[in-house]
Amino acid sequence: MAKRSTLFIRIVEGKNLPIKDITGSSDPYCIVKIDNEAIIRTATIWKTLSPFWGEEYTVHLPPYFRTVSFYVLDEDSLSRDDVIGKVSISKELLTAKPQGVDGWMNLTEIDPDEEVQGEIHLQISVLGDGDIPRKLCCQVLEARDLAKKDRNGASDPFVRVRYNGKTYESSVVKKSCYPRWNESFEFELDETLADPGLLSVEVWDWDLVSRNDFLGKVLFNINKLQSAQQEEGWFRLGPDKSKHSEYECAGLHRQQTESDIIQQSSSLLQSYLSELLTSILQSASYCPLLICQVFHQLYLRVQERFPNPEYRKVKFIAVTSFLCLRFISPAIMSPKLFHLREKHADARTSRTLLLLAKAVQTIGNMDTLACCSKEPWMVCLQPAIQQGITQLKDFITKLVNCHESEDLELQTRMSLQCGTMEKEGFLFLHRTKDKCMPMTSPFKKYYVTLSKDTLSYSRTQHSKKSSFISLPKIRAVEKVEEKCFGSANVMQIISSEDSGLQETLYLDCKSVNELNHWLSALRKACSHNINTMSCYHPGIYKADRWSCCHQKEKSDPGCDKTRHGVTLQEWYDPLDPDLEAQLIYQHLRGVQHAMRDKYYKLIEQQGVKEADSGRDKKKADVLSKLFSILQDLRDAHAAVEEEERSKNKNVFLELQT
Repeated sequence: MAKRSTLFIRIVEGKNLPIKDITGSSDPYCIVKIDNEAIIRTATIWKTLSPFWGEEYTVHLPPYFRTVSFYVLDEDSLSRDDVIGKVSISKELLTAKPQGVDGWMNLTEIDPDEEVQGEIHLQISVLGDGDIPRKLCCQVLEARDLAKKDRNGASDPFVRVRYNGKTYESSVVKKSCYPRWNESFEFELDETLADPGLLSVEVWDWDLVSRNDFLGKVLFNINKLQSAQQEEGWFRLGPDKSKHSEYECAGLHRQQTESDIIQQSSSLLQSYLSELLTSILQSASYCPLLICQVFHQLYLRVQERFPNPEYRKVKFIAVTSFLCLRFISPAIMSPKLFHLREKHADARTSRTLLLLAKAVQTIGNMDTLACCSKEPWMVCLQPAIQQGITQLKDFITKLVNCHESEDLELQTRMSLQCGTMEKEGFLFLHRTKDKCMPMTSPFKKYYVTLSKDTLSYSRTQHSKKSSFISLPKIRAVEKVEEKCFGSANVMQIISSEDSGLQETLYLDCKSVNELNHWLSALRKACSHNINTMSCYHPGIYKADRWSCCHQKEKSDPGCDKTRHGVTLQEWYDPLDPDLEAQLIYQHLRGVQHAMRDKYYKLIEQQGVKEADSGRDKKKADVLSKLFSILQDLRDAHAAVEEEERSKNKNVFLELQT
């Protein structure tokens, strides 16, 4: 197998970008693709035409790649992101410049309709003979490797078939770049026409809000089809060069109206608020004991100060206003500051978080009338807010009394005894042993935690870990082919059980950056494992064969080499022992004289006491031993340098003679 090469990428900055937003600015970010596979997405720099990213990556390149492309896009909260431009660097250019390509590069304007990829499987035939009018039958079977047009990392593709003024559309396959349709469409052939024309098969991504996105098309000459009678196979999708206005129509699928969008947004906000309140109500047992005691005293003192029935809510408000205003609402609005997210949220998500924080604060204040009069958008949330107030009262009652729980102190001690977390977060998981992959989506959401010794996961962040994988038992950590699950961000962890059987855990990540971070962290944690696999299957075992190499034996050793190296170069990469030893040696050499002078000066100032003479002697012995080791290292280093100089001198004399 051809050797893989490593490419260092530094995405520095941009300047003089075009205006894409009505505010007179843009929200640019950069996507890096190896051929058609996105491997890096930078952060979004908001409201600027001269963004500075300053991000660095070290990536592994497959030997068969053709180009490395850098796409600059403008993030849009309401519709799909606008493509500002791209820069493509070919493999030949990188090979011709081994020192690297560095400097400013002009962005090339591109049309999204020309940035197509993938293939479609069709069967086209001409039916009928003699007196029977002939018909053109187009059977749309499936497609693969379609472009990802939606924020969820996939597309919602459908097929539009056009001939002789008639148009048919297939059903929409949601969230898939590898859709299956198995639908047939028939057209009447007009025998009177000298030129029967062309059959157009187009693939589109269906969108709710904006216009449908073009994914590619294939054109067929009817004259050639009539002579061949039938044509079947995989056809590569091409760009739309005609750009007719009717190709941009919304299609037969219904688009959402403004009222539909408002209703959907309201429903989503109520759903988010319900889930948020459920999480808060279930967190009473995890509140630190000291905080519970503080709330308990506050609750009692306010109750004593305001005993009258008309003030019955004040004792709750005294706790909820502090808890929501200082803890819960700030964490909702700025999750990164509370280590709940790795990056700050985008503008659209930040707006949603702000609305949720206001709703939670309203519940904490236990007053719905004032909020609805000031902010009309909260009217639709009034039933949920009223129910939340009742639930929050029960939560506070439990919270101020949870210090009496016998198990709380034990839970606190157990949480403190947990190992240091190397990486954690929500992922979609599927675990398989000696069985085939089911047809339906097998992934379920878990909170995954990588510690120094184990990889564990559970339903929620604070629930008891349901499953563990010992890191020394992991034999390979690799990516999975996109066609297996319709996602390019799936990885697999292959481990061995005590019985000797292999077990595979599949993890579906949210983005390519998250995928690379988990690959990198796991490979670092397992860098010293023994009995690691040299080969693996990048596909899955389904329908009695491997999807990657079509081998029928499930125990086949694998068709691709494992990659035990680090995927991304990060600040917590494994240490280089030789380099670190050299740095420590240089540092000690630089400070040894200052250390000796300071130590003896301290001894002179304090004087030598009888009780401390033994301790001072021990310090002096340790220091003397340290200086002796440094001198030995210096002598050894000088000897090596002298040996190198002698070799170079001999080589020089030989060349002269």
